[in-house]
Amino acid sequence: MRANRAPTQIRPIVVRRGYSRHAEGSALIEWGDNRVLATVTVESKLPAHLRGRGQRSGWLTAEYSLLPRSTHDRTPRERLYAGGRTQEIQRLIGRSLRSVTDLTLFPNRTLIVDVDVLQADGGTRCAGVLAGYIALHEAADRLIFAGDIDEWPLIHEVAAVSVGLIAGETYVDLEYSEDVKAEVDLNVIATGDGRLVEVQGGTEERPLPTEQFVRLVETGMTSVGQILNTIRAQMARPA
Repeated sequence: MRANRAPTQIRPIVVRRGYSRHAEGSALIEWGDNRVLATVTVESKLPAHLRGRGQRSGWLTAEYSLLPRSTHDRTPRERLYAGGRTQEIQRLIGRSLRSVTDLTLFPNRTLIVDVDVLQADGGTRCAGVLAGYIALHEAADRLIFAGDIDEWPLIHEVAAVSVGLIAGETYVDLEYSEDVKAEVDLNVIATGDGRLVEVQGGTEERPLPTEQFVRLVETGMTSVGQILNTIRAQMARPA
């Protein structure tokens, strides 16, 4: 369990923008003991399922992976990439980032956000959403400067955080050792202006009263605001 951190206190977050020299946008974030790298690639084509449909806007998709030794024991790459958990997380990241991106500014183009976990300690999908958003912000800066797009494409800021109940007490930003003990474990994705994007998760034991669920979500949204406040100053500095 956590030491020297209050139950609703966020772990320290450090942002390094422009980490990859080749990507249109990139960011490495250190969130507690998580290390997550996100890169953005812009391709001049739509995915196969959207071609020939008169699509006027572009598309955004995400891919997520854990490196084999990002966790305590090595997991072979084929098992990491083929698992249902991987599909679930990358779809969550893709939905979260599409919800805040004006894809009409990218006609016939696809934004691919690759999220790779270098080291994991609970909450990697939330760290993936945040790293992906920061990498998209970096890509938007570069595309505007290069004249590839005329308007700012990010409609809202977005971040995510885990919220749980452990022995009946509310905890935010769960570490791995806490996550495995939680009776309730939610991931709350929200915007900087207090709009809810998605809530993922549920109870591991008894059914949860609706009022308690709402309080947990509200706690998560407050924490998202704190996370975004933490990274704004770091993103304002030169990469």
